[in-house]
Amino acid sequence: MADDIKQVVRQKYGELARARDGGGCGCCGGDPIGGENFADDYTQLDGYLPAADLGLGCGLPTRDAFVRPGDTVLDLGSGAGNDVFVARALTGPTGQVIGVDMVPEMVARARANAERLGATNVTFHLGEIEALPLDEATVDVVISNCVLNLVPDKARAFAEIRRVLRPGGHFSVSDIVLVGELPAGVRESAVMYAGCVAGALQEQEYLDVIAATGFVDVEVRKRKRIELPDELLAQALPPAEAAAFRASGAGIWSLTVFGRRAEG
Repeated sequence: MADDIKQVVRQKYGELARARDGGGCGCCGGDPIGGENFADDYTQLDGYLPAADLGLGCGLPTRDAFVRPGDTVLDLGSGAGNDVFVARALTGPTGQVIGVDMVPEMVARARANAERLGATNVTFHLGEIEALPLDEATVDVVISNCVLNLVPDKARAFAEIRRVLRPGGHFSVSDIVLVGELPAGVRESAVMYAGCVAGALQEQEYLDVIAATGFVDVEVRKRKRIELPDELLAQALPPAEAAAFRASGAGIWSLTVFGRRAEG
């Protein structure tokens, strides 16, 4: 099952890398996976490169990443390099930013964007988040934007994040989670609306995975509700049930979560 999921992600994101010129629909895959644009606006951020922005995120993890000049930053699921180039502006010429993505077409596109910028302190590697191609304790900050929800083994992914972080290092990741139970019809429609919902955990389960990995100072820095259109609910539920679902508080949320690897 995990291999099947990865194969679908490689295929769909490969299509996006070949087809998109930026600004496309959004959360976790856009049209080929299903998607509405949940991405935040990057255009005012230092380091922003339009050619690297495929509109696939669900937050701005660099805003809560506390990147300092000279830091080594790792972006998980780096795509065409959007967050890498923003992080590069924060870490400066004395720092280093590393992108890892498991889609060859995305890595190729990101490298082409780096060459276009003349960015010598960024590198992009082909690899999987559950088995990162980095040595232990070599990174100061890990960021990720709407990618970990697509990883089948999230516990292993966070274990890898902890492994590559230096003691005292930290992560800032934006991701999709669920709050409460989505009726079956709503969940099926939501998956069509935003493909990343298929891999989303309940919010508390997601935070429990992080805590079980051994991170400290874990906190949700940003929360944004993903509003499902009335038309979608009308297709999935009778009017009374749709109204009850709206009133229940259950739904889909984008979170930006911070956590730190303990010293020592």
